[in-house]
Amino acid sequence: MRLAFAVIFSMFFLSAASATEVAWAKLQEGGHTILLRHTKAPGVGDPANFKVDDCTTQRNLSDEGRQQAQRIGARLEARAIKVDIVLTSQWCRTRDTARLAFPRAKISTEPALNSFFADPSSGTAQTAEIAKRIGGFQGSGNQVMVTHQVNITALTGLNPREGEAIIVDSSPDGSNIKVIGRQLFD
Repeated sequence: MRLAFAVIFSMFFLSAASATEVAWAKLQEGGHTILLRHTKAPGVGDPANFKVDDCTTQRNLSDEGRQQAQRIGARLEARAIKVDIVLTSQWCRTRDTARLAFPRAKISTEPALNSFFADPSSGTAQTAEIAKRIGGFQGSGNQVMVTHQVNITALTGLNPREGEAIIVDSSPDGSNIKVIGRQLFD
């Protein structure tokens, strides 16, 4: 029984470690899109008085979330992962994640990356727009999109943790999003 558990555990561990190395190798190749869920921000959704242009009305990064974002940037830099484009939703927690992880990058907001948690009916159009953007990306580095769980799930079917990256490719028209790896940084 113990031996069987040890074999199963080591197969799982090696499999997870191999998957992580594959994800790093893909990112080093460049030309991919990194869907990054914002880092730790306590709570779920946003308060009733939410205003997109007022960070005091939003869920914001905790101290741990700010440190997590900095570690993500440091790990990507240590692995020589080139980033060409950084896009975020208009929410403060995504912009702060991007600013802390990629302090030297030009960061642009992209409304199609905004959370549609409170209004699921808007998700179809946003998801289609982001899928086209993923399909149209051609760069020697990678494109990073800092967004929300609901957006990433709509694109990939996966439920990422805060601060987790889902690495994707797509057909040129965005009709076929393919997950090529997942990366946890902590």
